[in-house]
Amino acid sequence: MYGVVRFTLNVVRSIEPFVWALIFVTWFRLGPFPGMVALMIHSVAALGKLYSEQIESIDPGPLEAVRSAGANELQTVVYAVVPQIIPPFISFTIYRWDINVRMSTIIGLVGGGGIGQMLFQYQNLGQWRTVSVAVILIVVVVMVLDTVSARIRERIL
Repeated sequence: MYGVVRFTLNVVRSIEPFVWALIFVTWFRLGPFPGMVALMIHSVAALGKLYSEQIESIDPGPLEAVRSAGANELQTVVYAVVPQIIPPFISFTIYRWDINVRMSTIIGLVGGGGIGQMLFQYQNLGQWRTVSVAVILIVVVVMVLDTVSARIRERIL
């Protein structure tokens, strides 16, 4: 089972979100839904890989200590595994959220909706002032989200 899941995650991760968006646009038509599904599919695969590697690399010391104190399997997971994996899981998830915000613009270029689609339409119409405003707004949103994610990481980690 482990090998099958790992292989599936690797295959899904190897296909760029842009390509997933193209596939889902043909299935679901233009709009934000295919873009969201494309980012979700790629994010699940990427986070699955990161999460599994983190779980595989936990320090065995706390596991041995909790087991030697007489803990059962559930207590071992709760007191020895979870404290080691929660901080990196949160960090990976926030980072992936940041990536998805940036990728959403690209996904919009293929009909995945959102600001990327508007940017592409204004560019095709030659409305360069509107394109400039959209680019500035994208940069501002990414900067704000970067600041928010950094503060979240500081408070939680």
